[in-house]
Amino acid sequence: MPLVFSGYGLGISVDRDLPGLRGLPAASRVDVEVRVDGLPSWLAKTPATQAWYVSPHCDELGRPGLRVWRLGQGDYFRLLYVDGAEFLVDRSGSRVWAACPETSAPGDAASYLLGPIMGFVLRLRGVACLHASAVAVGGLAIAFLGPSGAGKSTTAAAFAGRGCPVLSDDIVPLTGGDGSFLAQPGYPRLRLWPASVDALRQAAGFPHQAAPTSRERRHHLDLIGSGYLFQREPLPLAAVYLLNERCVDRGVPRVGAVPAVTGLLAMLANTYASSLLTREMRAQEFQLLGRLAARVPLRRVYPHADPAYLSKLCDVVEKDVEAVSRQAKCHGG
Repeated sequence: MPLVFSGYGLGISVDRDLPGLRGLPAASRVDVEVRVDGLPSWLAKTPATQAWYVSPHCDELGRPGLRVWRLGQGDYFRLLYVDGAEFLVDRSGSRVWAACPETSAPGDAASYLLGPIMGFVLRLRGVACLHASAVAVGGLAIAFLGPSGAGKSTTAAAFAGRGCPVLSDDIVPLTGGDGSFLAQPGYPRLRLWPASVDALRQAAGFPHQAAPTSRERRHHLDLIGSGYLFQREPLPLAAVYLLNERCVDRGVPRVGAVPAVTGLLAMLANTYASSLLTREMRAQEFQLLGRLAARVPLRRVYPHADPAYLSKLCDVVEKDVEAVSRQAKCHGG
C-alpha cells in the first residue's frame, strides 16, 4: 500500500517507507508517484546516447558526480550518480523511478529522492526553488541562501538548537508571487557534514547527541522525536539572508542591507537545479525572482569564522527579523 504524504507543497506517493518520512502530514491528493523498487523494464532496451548534462564536479577517479540523459522526445530524464544510484523522471514531474546499488546505506535512496530528485521534480513542475535552508522565526519564514559550503544547513541547525522550527534544508520551494511569497516545508531532516556538527558542538545551546556517524558521510539530524521542531505548514517569507564568507573581523557577526538588483543576481546564482533548466523555465524563474526581490527584504549576513559565534549570529539575525517585520507592518506589508 503506497504511502501518501505532503512535502514541498506536493502530494507524494511512495511505494515503501523511507527514512525521513516520519512526521510528515498525510496528503489528500497525489501529484507525484515514486517507485523505489527499480527502473521500468523498457529502459534497458533504450539505445545509449550522449549525455545531455555532465556535472563538472568529479570524484577522485575523475568520474562526474552526475550524468543526465533526455530520452525519446524529451519525455523522460535519466539521472545517474557516481555511486550507481539511478533515477528516471518523466517530463511532467509526476512520476519517478529509483534504483540504488545493494551496497547503498538504507537512507541513501531517501537522501536522493527527497533532496536533489525532488528538487528537479519541482523545477519540471514550474516551481522556483532557492538553494537555501529555511527556518521559522516569530511565525515567519526566513531563508539562508548561498553556494555549497556557505553554512546554510549549519545556520539552520543552530536555530533548531534554539527551538526554532525548520522548514526545509537545501531546497526552499516558493509559491505565490503577486503580493506575498510562501516558503514550503520540505521533510524533517537536516543534512550536516561532520565538520558542521563539530562546529555546532561548540555553539551554546546545541545538544551533544548530534554526533557524526562517519567522517566521510553527512549526518542526518532527525527533526522529529529528538527535541527539535519541524514546521509542517508553509509560512510567509519575511526575508532572504545571503551568507557571506566567514571572517574574523571585529565587527562580525552582523547583518547589512542588499540592493534589490544585487539580491536578484544572488538568487539567480543560487536557485536549485539551475543547470537543468530550459530557456522557458529560466524566463519564468527570472520573473518570479524579480518580484521576490522587489517585495521581500534581502539581507547580507557576515558570519564569524569562529563557530563559538554561532549563537551570537542567531541573536543578530533574530533582531533583524523583528526589525524587518515591524517595517513591513508599518508599510502595510
